[in-house]
Amino acid sequence: IGEEAVATGAIKALDMKTDYVAASYRDHGHALACGMEPNAIMAELYGKATGCSKGKGGSMHMFDSDLHMLGGNGIVGGQIPVAAGAAFKIVYKKERGVVLCFFGDGAIHQGSFHESLNLAKIYNLPVIYICENNQYGMGTDFKRVSSVDDFSIMGASYGIEGKQLNGMDVLEVYSEVSNLADKLKKTPGPGFLEIKTYRYKGHSMSDPAKYRTKEELAEYKLRDPIELLKVKMIEAGILTEEDYQNINKKALKIAKDSAEFSENSPEPDADELFSDVYAVSVSQ
Repeated sequence: IGEEAVATGAIKALDMKTDYVAASYRDHGHALACGMEPNAIMAELYGKATGCSKGKGGSMHMFDSDLHMLGGNGIVGGQIPVAAGAAFKIVYKKERGVVLCFFGDGAIHQGSFHESLNLAKIYNLPVIYICENNQYGMGTDFKRVSSVDDFSIMGASYGIEGKQLNGMDVLEVYSEVSNLADKLKKTPGPGFLEIKTYRYKGHSMSDPAKYRTKEELAEYKLRDPIELLKVKMIEAGILTEEDYQNINKKALKIAKDSAEFSENSPEPDADELFSDVYAVSVSQ
């Protein structure tokens, strides 16, 4: 889809035993990168009882507390305060961890974004804010709705350093996130990364993507993150074309098997409507 390098590279840099991830509504790749089972993810897409959220979350709410995947969020920017809360927990309990907070360019101008960055700086929360800038908010070019083109400066007014990365290069993403995560674990505080990427398809199935040219799409496909990594690995002598084809076949089989598993899974029981609605209170 064009955006694979961001979630894959960033989350690979984490220790998911101590670190956390909060994602937006396009959360499927993030869920896989966190180690969630393909069957549980696909079943949730199908709304089945075997899904990670028991069929009640759907596409936008992949979640697994055991894997520290704090979930996707159907509300634009809704995950940003959640990430700040998770980072506050790390500080409060004197743990050594960091939170990755993923959001799109469309969330940059939400109030929750600015409020959370301000709090993160005040309390020196170890959270890395990652703006996955895929150039378009639904069908609107981000430059039409923003007073700045470089989102890496968005944390500057809160005293948060930012950096812009090439989101089509998974190795660059991994390296930069790894370095920043190590830094924040030693000296807690927030960081900001704008990772520039691109989505090949429309925002949804109903989006024909007529707001961009075929030439623009073709240009970005020349920098496809999967193809770029493949070429680098072949040149380094650690991958062959045959290896790549076998990996691709394996991935397709996993997807097919997960779809079959989901189709054969049961629908949620009506009683599930009332479960997991309220958190269980914790005694002091």
